[in-house]
Amino acid sequence: MARRKKSDYEGRQEYVRTMSLPTIEVWENKYPDKDYRIHLDILEFSCICPKTGLPDYAVFEVDYIPDKWCIELKSFKLYLTAYRNIGIFHEHVVNRIVEDIIKACDPRYLKVKGIFNVRGGIKTTVEREYKRG
Repeated sequence: MARRKKSDYEGRQEYVRTMSLPTIEVWENKYPDKDYRIHLDILEFSCICPKTGLPDYAVFEVDYIPDKWCIELKSFKLYLTAYRNIGIFHEHVVNRIVEDIIKACDPRYLKVKGIFNVRGGIKTTVEREYKRG
């Protein structure tokens, strides 16, 4: 039986938690005493399949309840665009985005849902929810 060779992208998965990405900037929330939800639809997300090197496309939904800080959208767009050149598994994308949003703005609540286009007859949806303390 022939051994399968790892793709260059697949071998980079061990660095997924520490790889350098653009900073998600924030701005001060003037209503930190109120619970309100912010919903973001990201309709043009792309990254690279770590197995084939081909592009993967997805729609993302981000819901969060801010505390002291809100996500600055231009920097968030630049952050998401950086994934276009990264070979990364769908599950890792969602987890990394959640961790980076928490690091940037420490929301009270966060849900990130990645809905990836059909590839090989399989549609993948990955969702992670976070509730502070």
